[in-house]
Amino acid sequence: MFTFSEIKMKRREMRPVRYHGFDMWLRARHGEKVQKIPLDAGSDCPNRDGTLGRGGCIFCNALGSGSGIGGSLSEQWNHWRRSFAQSDRLKHTRLFLGYLQAFTNTYGTADRLRILLDELEGLPGLVGVCVGTRPDCLDREKMSILAARSWPELWLELGVQSRHDATLARIRRGHGAEASEQAILLAAEYGVKVCAHLMAGLPGETGEDFLESVRWLANLPVSGVKLHGLYVCGGTDLETDWKAGNYIPLEQDEYALLAARALTLLPSRVVVHRLTGDPSPGELAAPDWALRKGETVRAIDAILHMNDWWQGCRADCPARNPWADIPAPR
Repeated sequence: MFTFSEIKMKRREMRPVRYHGFDMWLRARHGEKVQKIPLDAGSDCPNRDGTLGRGGCIFCNALGSGSGIGGSLSEQWNHWRRSFAQSDRLKHTRLFLGYLQAFTNTYGTADRLRILLDELEGLPGLVGVCVGTRPDCLDREKMSILAARSWPELWLELGVQSRHDATLARIRRGHGAEASEQAILLAAEYGVKVCAHLMAGLPGETGEDFLESVRWLANLPVSGVKLHGLYVCGGTDLETDWKAGNYIPLEQDEYALLAARALTLLPSRVVVHRLTGDPSPGELAAPDWALRKGETVRAIDAILHMNDWWQGCRADCPARNPWADIPAPR
């Protein structure tokens, strides 16, 4: 295998696309750039309010991965659109996906979910919504409400994290892998697309454990995935373990190799929404490389290139990279 320094040296040699990226998929469907907007709907979580536990998963920060900017959904929407309008890269963007990101957005009653989705109707430039949630907070009534929406894009962002029940108990997830599998199958029954989140570097797991979770997920009807290397947020129980020497995060090269290997196992139809986590400003305790998102993604690309790997080469398309004729964006 290559060292990380060798990977850096070879980045400029990369040319063809080697995985089914979300940005590429959205451009093909809408003919132009579609930008995600993070939204905080004031949702709670059964793993924080005492229903299942308090404090959440051991890695969960106080904002539940939310932006923390506050205000109504429309105020948050307009804040981000103004911010993007001032960016050289995004100032011409016209289409947006609302991402209900913080905590568990299908937690509570079905009526609450219906009202929440109604609030998003008519927002300027909205082409769809991604709903962040847990697999144990979905049922047929809520799935029916989601499936009834007529937006061009609707995704369930489902926190799966691992297929190993011992790991899920260790991180205080509050549900097992069976709940994830049943939620994915239910969503498929209603025609709702699922983007499943998996984490590499979870406490007590090896790289092979992570890849076993990828293989398991590849055999379920998911439409998308997000891969994350676990990072340590300040103020969490994971930070306490890290400071005590009881948890050691993955190194950047370890994660890049695991992510590249994971892509080879995923069917080519699966849309890759993200290949690395994205810490909010000020929340990261470790590892430092988690802030260098672009560097990590380029390292994954380089590993794919140097090994002549592509998404699905160990799954449904072993003979040829289906994106070989698409040049990588510069």
